[in-house]
Amino acid sequence: MFSGFSDKETFTPVPDSFFRQLLNEIDDADELKVTLYAIWRIEHMEARVRFLREEDFAPVVPNPAPALEKAAARGTLIRVQKDEAALYFLNSPRGRAAAEAFAKGQADAPAAPSAPPVERPNIFKLYEENIGPLTPLIADALKDAEKTYPPEWAAEALEIAVLKNKRNWKYVEAILRRWKEEGHAQKQDRRDAQKDGRRYAEGEFADFIEH
Repeated sequence: MFSGFSDKETFTPVPDSFFRQLLNEIDDADELKVTLYAIWRIEHMEARVRFLREEDFAPVVPNPAPALEKAAARGTLIRVQKDEAALYFLNSPRGRAAAEAFAKGQADAPAAPSAPPVERPNIFKLYEENIGPLTPLIADALKDAEKTYPPEWAAEALEIAVLKNKRNWKYVEAILRRWKEEGHAQKQDRRDAQKDGRRYAEGEFADFIEH
């Protein structure tokens, strides 16, 4: 039995037009599955050009071809033939631009199918695993941080806190603020993290650290 949704997991935005129009129009369960699956998979892709192949839908529909034909005919997905493979784009502004580029031969598809999105711990789970139980006040602070900073920053800042044994949200938050103000290199090795940790612990962030 499904245990229910939680406020600690990531959510996928679904266009309002899906609920206003498509939910009432789609009467085929497999078409509904491939449509929702495409919205979810494409939303979580990191590539500049985002599309799916027929085989990408196998986790939700073993034989997705008929459902994809319906979705393409309805206009929720855009189908572009590329050599022997069909590529499916979401019929959104970004998807339409990418589909047009492929159709005109201005873009090439990678040889390998796209990988499913990797489940990354969100900021709430990272906090509980590295600092302690959530309180209502901390939960509100984490929600604000989630909207303000990239998710990978929180993971790195929490790593610094763990390395320095400074398991304190104010300390982590101070690091995040500093990165936002001064810029943050996307590739840092562990030695850099430890170096940053010493600077935060001994310098301007010392007031935020619980000794």
